[in-house]
Amino acid sequence: MNEYEKAECWKNCSPEQWDDWKWQIKNRIKSGEQLSKVIKLRVGEKEEIDECLKHFNMAITPYYASLIQADNPQCPIKKQAVPTIAELTVDPCDMADPLCEEKFSPVPGLVHRYPDRVLVVLTHKCSMYCRHCTRRRVVGCEDFSLGSAQLNAVISYIREHTVIRDVLLSGGDPLVMSDDWLENIIRKLRDIPHVEVIRIGTRTPVVLPMRITDGLLNMLKKYHPIWINTHFNHPLEITPESVKACQKIADAGIPLGNQSVLLEGVNNNVDTLKELFTKLVKMRVRPYYLYQCDVSKGIGHFRTNVAQGIDIMKHIRGYISGFAVPEYVIDAPGGGGKTPVNPEYIVKMDDSGVTLRNYEGKTYFYPNPPR
Repeated sequence: MNEYEKAECWKNCSPEQWDDWKWQIKNRIKSGEQLSKVIKLRVGEKEEIDECLKHFNMAITPYYASLIQADNPQCPIKKQAVPTIAELTVDPCDMADPLCEEKFSPVPGLVHRYPDRVLVVLTHKCSMYCRHCTRRRVVGCEDFSLGSAQLNAVISYIREHTVIRDVLLSGGDPLVMSDDWLENIIRKLRDIPHVEVIRIGTRTPVVLPMRITDGLLNMLKKYHPIWINTHFNHPLEITPESVKACQKIADAGIPLGNQSVLLEGVNNNVDTLKELFTKLVKMRVRPYYLYQCDVSKGIGHFRTNVAQGIDIMKHIRGYISGFAVPEYVIDAPGGGGKTPVNPEYIVKMDDSGVTLRNYEGKTYFYPNPPR
């Protein structure tokens, strides 16, 4: 545990158990009652959590819960992990599937939005259900992973479409699955001649760093080039454990990128993001994207005004090394894809939102939060 103190309910947990990723998943916090034994909740908070859990699931690894600052009502760790009653507020602009992934899904489990690359949703399981998740319509709502028939259909589609050179394995979180299960998929992809790069999107280095085992990395090294994208949002997530996990990945020859989301009350200020990006670079993780929060149902309280994001980036670029500055993007609602937010791509911007022109020359509207 190093400097992080375990809650009373985990005092009998041995160091070997704590460092076992399967123990962490088995002992995730899934109810307000369980959470009340880990951190002190304010009056009425347990009831609000339970009400929210009638609509959206919660799962927090003991490791990530141990990072919550119990005496800080604005704790950025808690905000990302613990449900609030705000999730039951649905803004008029909210969508179940804001990125239109289902529209671009020619076979179940595969999204083909861009010409030369596809996303494969291997599972709906995660080690932790982030409160700002854009796929909350499915992630955490059902216990799903690709079966053999579905996987064969995905592999056949990729094999038949020779334009595909880049495959991103996502979810949920692929790394909650076993090494053998993952290797079966990666091996099949690597046998396809035109698949040049395999990427894995995972938040385990952040919320379950003990998942990055020698066995996992030795397996992945057999299938280079492998890339990993992870998801740090705040400097408090950079701990000795998460640093070690990322160091092990980098030492295995796997390039690491980070995709952050701009979140109201979590990281929407210059100093926080400068600290985050520079610390990531120090641990050999390249800041890749800073996303504007999507218009998924129930996460409107996390959304910031686009003009604020532009202003934040203006005060970051030039003040830290260029390779530490991610690209600020909006994944355009309606399936427009990741669109950089800069004057070249902005057609119009006012208090109601921003009209974007994507790489295809098509225009999309992103609404500002109604406040």
